[in-house]
Formats: sequence, structure tokens, C-alpha cells
Amino acid sequence: MELSGAVWRKSSRSNGHGGECVEVAGNLPGVVGVRDSKDPAGPVLTFPPAAWRSFVCAVPSR
Repeated sequence: MELSGAVWRKSSRSNGHGGECVEVAGNLPGVVGVRDSKDPAGPVLTFPPAAWRSFVCAVPSR
């Protein structure tokens, strides 16, 4: 899958102290990309947009 056009945004929960952070790319057609912000060249998980919305809605906010 071609991800070179992905625009990554870091989680608002990221504290900048090397904690567990993710980045999400929601600008790709038909897919949402998720990666570890500490390893931007590492693997990317991809999800259909509806599945990502379901996940985000199911995760309790703090």
C-alpha cells in the first residue's frame, strides 16, 4: 500500500517524554494509517475508516 502521501498527526495524549504515542493518518483514500510515533519508519497498521471510527468511539476518554 502506498503511504507516501500520508499526513501524520500525533495523538493529543502524547506528552513528549518518550511515552507510548501513536500517529494517525486520516487523509488517505479508503484507509486510516496508524504507526508508533517513536518509529516513523517502522510498520504501519491500516484500517478501514468505519473500523477506525468504531474503535475510537469504543475507547473511553480520560
